[in-house]
Amino acid sequence: MELRHLRYFCVVAEELNLTCAAERLHMSQPPLSRQIKQLEQEIGAELFERGPRGLRLTPTGLFFQQHALQILEKVDATLESTRRMARSKRVMFGIGFVPSVFYGQLPLLVRDLRQKDNVELTLAELTTVQQIQALKAGRIDLGFGRMRIDDPDVEQEVLFDEPIMAAVPCGHPLEGTEPTLAELARYPLILFPAKPRPSMADNMLGMFRRNGLKVEVVQEANELQTALGLVASEIGISLVPEQVRRVRRDGVSFVYLADKGLTSPVLCSRRRGEEASPIMQEANAILAVLVENRRSGRYP
Repeated sequence: MELRHLRYFCVVAEELNLTCAAERLHMSQPPLSRQIKQLEQEIGAELFERGPRGLRLTPTGLFFQQHALQILEKVDATLESTRRMARSKRVMFGIGFVPSVFYGQLPLLVRDLRQKDNVELTLAELTTVQQIQALKAGRIDLGFGRMRIDDPDVEQEVLFDEPIMAAVPCGHPLEGTEPTLAELARYPLILFPAKPRPSMADNMLGMFRRNGLKVEVVQEANELQTALGLVASEIGISLVPEQVRRVRRDGVSFVYLADKGLTSPVLCSRRRGEEASPIMQEANAILAVLVENRRSGRYP
């Protein structure tokens, strides 16, 4: 199947008349009819009902039309963006990130790079595992995550280790304290993120297991705001990185843990052995300043 088949189909689906569709496509009707029939054979389903009054989309054809239009719109937008970038001589630079690192330094890095006239910046929310795959495929140039992954083609740099905090409902017995893991294990846990795995959630569960503690996971959440909403609803407590406390959420209080050694790393992943481009050098310089500010306490 080629893109032209999708374009042929979408025109026929819009006109519901092969003669009119062929005129729009500047081709004769018999070849167009053959293309549509071949498309149906490849899919293994009829896309049109053929009757004396013309064509009508089948339910399968209607489903295929909706998705074909989305594909063609995406292709057209990609082509236009590529042409625009070529005309402007801008360099594409991609950043992948896990959501929990977007409450600290990363927005400042993105802001500074977006202000550069020669950079076309793209952002992608990806797990650390997905970032490694995207780096190797060339879809991104930098990745920010929390999982250490051993891959010969990717190098990971620990920017800093971030303290773990407990998010508890306001008025909870742990509010205003610095609880131990044993004290946390007494309360139902809201796990974040739930999937895909492995993720930071596995690191959190590992902290309890390594200390011989069992914890009841009462609910899993994919989104941080959902996890905090569940905490505010007094369903349980959750463990989050320190920078998440910058999120203002009614009904939720954040407390540090008694064991200051319980941390979550913030990792920067790059392609191993690749010579840094001018844009990468600028990104690294901006990142170095932001990380130094974080380590020296000038940025929370």
